[in-house]
Amino acid sequence: MVDHPLFDVAVEPSFDFASPEYAALFAASAASAFQHPLWLQSLYAKLLGSNNATPLVITVRHADRSLAMVLPLVKRRYAALRVVEFADLRVSDFVAPVTNAEDFDAVLADAAAVRRLRALLRPYDLLRIGKLDDAGLPMHRLFGIREAGRMATNAYAVPLEGDFDAWRAKYLNRSYAKELDKKARQLDRKGRVEFGCVTAPADIIESFAALKIFRRDRFELNGGGELLQVPEYFDFYSSVGLAADGKFARIYRLTLDGMPIGVAMGLAHRGSFLVIMVGFTQTEFKNQSVGSLMLQQLARDCIARGETLLDFTIGDEPYKLI
Repeated sequence: MVDHPLFDVAVEPSFDFASPEYAALFAASAASAFQHPLWLQSLYAKLLGSNNATPLVITVRHADRSLAMVLPLVKRRYAALRVVEFADLRVSDFVAPVTNAEDFDAVLADAAAVRRLRALLRPYDLLRIGKLDDAGLPMHRLFGIREAGRMATNAYAVPLEGDFDAWRAKYLNRSYAKELDKKARQLDRKGRVEFGCVTAPADIIESFAALKIFRRDRFELNGGGELLQVPEYFDFYSSVGLAADGKFARIYRLTLDGMPIGVAMGLAHRGSFLVIMVGFTQTEFKNQSVGSLMLQQLARDCIARGETLLDFTIGDEPYKLI
């Protein structure tokens, strides 16, 4: 480790994302839900091996050893290329330095700290940092990049305000809303329909088993690479759902006569709910728009909880445009 007047910069490959010091840093930071202690602790524990990745966690500490910033990175090989990238591994929709704006600016202004940080990345052939939030801290400037380029895909978020009926009238096309009401009545005639957030471990496990099948039928059988079909990724998502206890991560389920017909997973963060995974039956009730009915009820629940933003995150799936 090299001492600097303002900051100490080092690689800490065994950094503990479950530690109190990281929890305190994250709580005071401008980072996204995808840098949450539980998310990163699970990612580094469960996904590195299957992605041929090694940890590259860079910490920046004040003179008193308290954390000023953490950069959760990994090193990977793509054929002959040595790549340094954010700890995303296809599960994180937004990346960010874990720090606050004041400390970020102070680190950026410390030329010695920036030189040390860049030296710790080497050797690499490619530095890849994507999925920066427009409203987030400009992490690219740490690496000498003046302007970040725009991704080819978009992100989708809708404000949550007022009561559910007022929100639906404002943000949902009137004719489509009437169509959903009709489909809801059709589904009601088929049996007992229930929707809610599940927190009991047995219900979460059952929900993920159903979600895996729904997403296999929708994506994998059509030639897509669906993450829940990979054991390590199934373990990652389900372990986050089980550990979160319905707080950071929430699992929603739509059932008909007790049988799951739709499941959604999302992350709660600072008044927002980020929907990260949705699945619903592809073989039954196709005419009842089960996915849209479920997401409508999910919005109702978020409004009831006092959340102010429903974020469908990155990706141009058609259901996000409704």
